[in-house]
Amino acid sequence: MSTAVAPKLDIQKIRKDFPILEQKVNGKPLIYFDNAATTQKPKQVINAISEYYEGYNANIHRGLHSLAEKATTAFEDSRKVFQKFINAAEVEEVIFTKGTTDGINLIANAYGRKFLQEGDEILITAMEHHSNIVPWQMIAEEKGAILKVVPVNAKGEISLDDVEKLITDKTKIVSVVYASNSLGTVNPVKDIAKLAHAKNALMVVDGAQASSHCVVDVQNLDCDFYATSGHKMYGPTGCGILYGKRAILEEMTPYQGGGEMIDNVSFEKTTYNDIPYKFEAGTPNIADVVALKKAAEYIDAIGKDNIMAHEQALTQHAHERLSEVPGINFYGTAAEKVSVVSFTIDNVHPYDAGMMLDAKGIAVRTGHHCTQPLMDHFGIEGTIRASFSVYNTIEEIDFFADSLKDIVAKFS
Repeated sequence: MSTAVAPKLDIQKIRKDFPILEQKVNGKPLIYFDNAATTQKPKQVINAISEYYEGYNANIHRGLHSLAEKATTAFEDSRKVFQKFINAAEVEEVIFTKGTTDGINLIANAYGRKFLQEGDEILITAMEHHSNIVPWQMIAEEKGAILKVVPVNAKGEISLDDVEKLITDKTKIVSVVYASNSLGTVNPVKDIAKLAHAKNALMVVDGAQASSHCVVDVQNLDCDFYATSGHKMYGPTGCGILYGKRAILEEMTPYQGGGEMIDNVSFEKTTYNDIPYKFEAGTPNIADVVALKKAAEYIDAIGKDNIMAHEQALTQHAHERLSEVPGINFYGTAAEKVSVVSFTIDNVHPYDAGMMLDAKGIAVRTGHHCTQPLMDHFGIEGTIRASFSVYNTIEEIDFFADSLKDIVAKFS
């Protein structure tokens, strides 16, 4: 039995940073295995939100008074932190959004509406989240473009040969999830970017799941866009970032109008602000963006390599222990994956399992995980998904496995 963890981490000390983990659910200590949906927040992030509202709440960029200047500096400091966090070439290539969904919709509207033409092709994969399907369907329908899909195999992997075959001279956008939220599969996005660029297509990366689990270097990946969400990486909900290469962002037309995104407004004509501001219309989610910086700094302080090593040890142990559960069927057994274990159990509906696990204080996700086409591919309604983070432990996984055995015994 594997019990390896990253030796540099004091998990109990890390757990103390997360106040929510101290509570009980249904009289049992909380075991939180729904991290792919949203991660819990450390006190450093929580405190940053309070400090903003208590100490320097003001609108940004427009005011000259002290509070406005302090708020503006804190907001723009977050942009600088994320430039380094994803290794963007310039700070202006970092746009603040509501999250990954908002970022992909921004690309589809601000780029797709301007540049896509009838007959152009958009390529995605069969494992995409609805947020990386529906915006492309909408713009494809509007522009007369064609949406094509790379299939997945039984392990939940895509083939680069399939990608290469499906990219044609008509392909204008390739949009691929970095790490699958349903399966955990890590896709070879750098190799896919090379194939896309060989046909002069743009490469979009859905990085929602990857940003807290993988080292992200957008220059090394050579992607044209990278979208991610704060709440998947210990930050607040309702905020995230979109990276885009400067030359492409400057060609795009903003799809939301209002304050901040303008240079000059008259009744005859409006001219737009420089990047990134022309894509940040209106008063932004200032407090949460300021707190999001603390989430990135928290990850960097622990170390991505340490986090990855710990999560991989958890995932390996979970596969070993859950394999002991009678009637279990795993979905997503790719050679390279993040800390997601997705499965069904014969004769046990995922919803029933989820409710019975909740009675034991264990939070998992059940259902299609916003990947209905992927579930259809496997011929199932949904799965039970356990997803792990840096604050989870081997002991929690052992209790989880034993609890599943108890559930199976009750149904049998």
